[in-house]
Amino acid sequence: MAAEATTVINAPDYGRTVYDLAVRRELIKIAEDMLGSAFDAAVDCAPQDQIQHAEQLLYEIAETGRYGGGFETFETALDSAIDRAAQAYQSDGRLSGLATGLKDLDARMGGLQSTDLIIIAGRPGMGKTSLATNIAFNVASAYDPTQQVDGSLRPAAGGIVAFFSLEMSSEQLATRVLSEQAEVPSSSIRRGEIGETDFERLLKHRQKMRRLPLFIDQTGALSIAQLAARARRLKRQRGLHLIVVDYIQLMQGRSQRAAQNRVQEITEITTGLKALAKELNVPVIALSQLSRGVESRDEKRPQLSDLRESGSIEQDADVVMFVYREEYYLKNKELGRAPRNTSPGNPR
Repeated sequence: MAAEATTVINAPDYGRTVYDLAVRRELIKIAEDMLGSAFDAAVDCAPQDQIQHAEQLLYEIAETGRYGGGFETFETALDSAIDRAAQAYQSDGRLSGLATGLKDLDARMGGLQSTDLIIIAGRPGMGKTSLATNIAFNVASAYDPTQQVDGSLRPAAGGIVAFFSLEMSSEQLATRVLSEQAEVPSSSIRRGEIGETDFERLLKHRQKMRRLPLFIDQTGALSIAQLAARARRLKRQRGLHLIVVDYIQLMQGRSQRAAQNRVQEITEITTGLKALAKELNVPVIALSQLSRGVESRDEKRPQLSDLRESGSIEQDADVVMFVYREEYYLKNKELGRAPRNTSPGNPR
């Protein structure tokens, strides 16, 4: 009996065994829950919802060793608050959030804060995608991972970015970034009007940027469940520090009932994006269109009430930014025509 007793020397191995068995027990619980929900699901229950739920539970186990969120003590919450304050204290005046690379914006916001849902809204042609693309590129370019004591990587600056481009293809997005960095107009690339010097400059910058931790998903009409599943997968496999969604109105809700009511569907989407930001502990930037009511009034400067299908956008968002270019309207007014939504030279 004494020979079989566990000694202090074996404590780490014994602890690991106990932990592994506990995780397996949680896996068994999930399997039983999913089996029951699959058998008992209503006819109109979408299988995608069950898949998304299962993946979320598995992600929680992979991250924490247990699933099923619940209460935590106020002491634990206070410790987290002190950790955040300690980071600010030790930052020596640096930003507490993820730097966008745009000085004025960073000074105003303190960087992109984890768990925040940030809305960038504007009419077509105002430059929403250009702003979001610049931020995504700047964050990915600044990525500087440092190894922690536990072997994990944590960025000293910048981060890994997931860009969900529901409107533009990945090639269009890459062309936009490449042309801006190489200072070669994208319109020249489209028209085939670039010379040898421009082409060499494009190749040079392509070589510099080919390892950027910027991942583009160009799937159209994504549901919030699909987007969340792909974001979790990327964080698990490579890490994730910023999510960009272009744009909210091109997404779909998860339920048939919501699909019949656009305001309710947008509410479901923005609520899901905010929940995802909290779950993955990353900032989420989501672009949003403004209603056409802006065009019908004399004062074109956007307001919160202009948010299209704004049911819960302003309620769920931590930050709302409007993109507005006065010269866009002045130019069209001088020409005596209504503003166009798109044109080859207009930023989106």
